[in-house]
Amino acid sequence: MKNWFELTIIFCAFTFFSAPVKAQTKENPVMLLRRISLSGNSKEKTNLYLRLGEYYLTKAGEYKKDLDSAELCNKEAGKLSIITGDQLNKGKVMFLDARIDKERARWDVATAKMKKSLNYFLSHQMDEQAGDVYSELSYMSNNDPENLTGKIKMKEKAIYYFDRSRKILKKANILKDLAEIYSIKEDPEKAIAILKQSLATFHSAKYEKVQMVYKLLSLAEVQKGDYKEALRYAHLAEKTAEKVNDHSVDISSIYNQVGLVYYYLKQESKAMQYYEKALVVAKKNKDTPFIRTAAANIAVALIEQEKYHEGIDIIKQYQKLYPHENEEFEMYENNVLFHTYTIMKELENAEVYYKKLVNHYGEYAEKANERTSVLYGFMMYRFHKKKYKSFYKSAILFDSLTSKTGNDLMRSQNHLLWFKADSTLGKYRDAIMHYQLYKRYSDSVFNGEKSRQINSLQIQFETEQKDKDIQLLKHKGKLQENTISIDRAMRYIFAGILVVFVLFAILLYNRARLKNNANKKLKIKSRQIDEQNKQLKKLLAEKEWLLKEIHHRVKNNLQIVISLLNTQLVYLQNEDALAAIRNSQQRIHTISLIHQKLYQSENLSVIDMFWYINAFVSYIEECYSLDKNIQFVLDLEPIFLDAAQAVPIGLIINEAKRLTMR
Repeated sequence: MKNWFELTIIFCAFTFFSAPVKAQTKENPVMLLRRISLSGNSKEKTNLYLRLGEYYLTKAGEYKKDLDSAELCNKEAGKLSIITGDQLNKGKVMFLDARIDKERARWDVATAKMKKSLNYFLSHQMDEQAGDVYSELSYMSNNDPENLTGKIKMKEKAIYYFDRSRKILKKANILKDLAEIYSIKEDPEKAIAILKQSLATFHSAKYEKVQMVYKLLSLAEVQKGDYKEALRYAHLAEKTAEKVNDHSVDISSIYNQVGLVYYYLKQESKAMQYYEKALVVAKKNKDTPFIRTAAANIAVALIEQEKYHEGIDIIKQYQKLYPHENEEFEMYENNVLFHTYTIMKELENAEVYYKKLVNHYGEYAEKANERTSVLYGFMMYRFHKKKYKSFYKSAILFDSLTSKTGNDLMRSQNHLLWFKADSTLGKYRDAIMHYQLYKRYSDSVFNGEKSRQINSLQIQFETEQKDKDIQLLKHKGKLQENTISIDRAMRYIFAGILVVFVLFAILLYNRARLKNNANKKLKIKSRQIDEQNKQLKKLLAEKEWLLKEIHHRVKNNLQIVISLLNTQLVYLQNEDALAAIRNSQQRIHTISLIHQKLYQSENLSVIDMFWYINAFVSYIEECYSLDKNIQFVLDLEPIFLDAAQAVPIGLIINEAKRLTMR
């Protein structure tokens, strides 16, 4: 009885993914504001205000301040568009205003404004903008069955106007969204045809990010029961996402889809691996809906392995950790819990959730998007509760629905349950017929050829993955070799630098040591020189003292000679002798003056001739001024001569004076 999960898990794929996602524009608000302040062109300012408003509208989170900022920017753009008379921007202002009201959950006001902007664009033949409005209008209602026809019409009109305006990428995206609605309507053939058209349109625009188209193709093939194609498209989605380096939450959706296909192929371990990968990506992107989706799929896989309580605990745990207000997803989780309790035959617990589901979807799941998955659960519950009348009605309806999609797996499970009911009631002929139908449909799903094809496809994918892993390992090996080479080179360089540094340090140390030794020697020599200088100064002082003493004694001796000559003068009567003695006295005095000056002055080597001649003349004046009226006029320059020069000059002057006096 656990095979019901194969019918219900697909429901989770549409819980969140059919709603529009706000794709934030890659704008820099600071730069936009700066450009607005610097711009002098009103039309350019209008466009900048609209871009800034779009940024705040699509900014992550739904904060009032962001919507207020978007509204303020839009009003400024509106004022400028009136001034410039720009019809296109005027329409864009109207449309942005409607979208802001939509984000504020003013649904009626937003719808009215969108229709007004649509009429404006249509009247001015602005096809691209009309397509944008039709696309936005398609999201103004939920995915309840009664709304799907209207949504399809809006999508088709958007495609028409994008086609007219040659907006290929927009057309391709809306085709993808339209196909998803047909999958919700359980019309996989139509969905696949539109998805292939979307894929061709993307390829014509040379657009490579088509992983979500492949993901939806895989989902539609699951609805058909063609798991070979479902697996092929699921792996194409995975490979494309890797190729274009997609790290968004879409990867979580793709991993969920791959896991779903493996789940249907009864490869639970692989399915669990992909569900866990999906959960990691969802948590990394902090996306609550995808986190809850991956966690719910893990819970279903655990329940499939008869780990019922683990599965129930995961659902309840993630409901507390990641609360999210989405009634459809809550109903999906209720459906899982309902079926789990039914399998465990805890019918009282199951009844609580059964009532919630019937109240929400109707007695025969007529209000459910994925009607077959919900209806099958009702059939199981009614079988266990022995409500055979409503069970048979459900079984007939279920067979009618699954025959349209051509899903043999679902039909086989229906006939198996039908067989059990007939057997219980003793309808053995009918029971045998339904068992035969069960075997026929189940064999068609997992016959040998299909299994071989699926295994071949899986082997092909795994081989490609292994080849890719090998290439990656080779690349990593080369990188590692390069890293090792670089590390080795760096080590050599470091060792070389270290050796140079050590040598330099040794050289510096040696230089410093030599310098210190030289300084020490210099200090020793300096001290020796100082001591020698002191000794020399001492010797010089002694020499000077001795020299002064010699000069003093010479002068004294000369004075004694002069005195002796004076004494001799007393006894002489001869004038010639007297004159000769006086001349000798004057000459001796001339010499004695020099020795007198030498021992009196600090400098023992030179004679101040200015002083010497003045002193000598004074002496002559003393000698001759009484006898003759003689006047000496001196014209002298300050000059210093050594004693050897001064003595002859003194004698010359003395002779000159004597001759002059004579």
